[in-house]
Amino acid sequence: MIPKIIFKYSWVYDQNWKEWIKIYKRKKDKYPSAKQILNYIEKVEKLWRKDEKNILKELSKVIGLKWKSKIIYCYVVGRCIPFSDPLTLPVYDKPDYFIDVLVHELIHQLFIQRGNIEKSKKAWDYINRKYRKEPLTTRIHIPLHAIHNHIYLKFFDKKRLIRDIKLISFLPEYKKSWEIVQREGYEKIIEEFKRRIQ
Repeated sequence: MIPKIIFKYSWVYDQNWKEWIKIYKRKKDKYPSAKQILNYIEKVEKLWRKDEKNILKELSKVIGLKWKSKIIYCYVVGRCIPFSDPLTLPVYDKPDYFIDVLVHELIHQLFIQRGNIEKSKKAWDYINRKYRKEPLTTRIHIPLHAIHNHIYLKFFDKKRLIRDIKLISFLPEYKKSWEIVQREGYEKIIEEFKRRIQ
């Protein structure tokens, strides 16, 4: 089964993010209006639908885990730190970067789909043992970035991969996980992880 991603706008959720984001002292630019967010959703949805089925199918195939949800809601708000559950993304200047962040969060989603945590326990035990000296965030993102590397090269291009690595490099744990993926090779990391999936 391949899920359908439904993009959603919730005024209540968005208004809360308008307040919460102040805590993070992020961008000082104007917070997008509800109309701007709804227009943005239209734009990114068209972009996403082009490759949606193929990307979701490939994510499942490359890692050996199945999607269990028929529908995954993706909330789009004016500003936030993106996260996977509930899947929430902000408005970005570049719609193709929104797609890249969406894929990142969907890899997290695949890992936590019903039954997948149990199926991948040995794989995660292996990652946690092998990279025990690294922070938890780095360890979590090693297989994730390896999978995302695969997706970039299969569906997009190396430029977008490099952009992602550069844009996230201000976060030390993410930077380190990308360095490990680049050094050890994304194929090898995926293979080691996948063969421990039960």
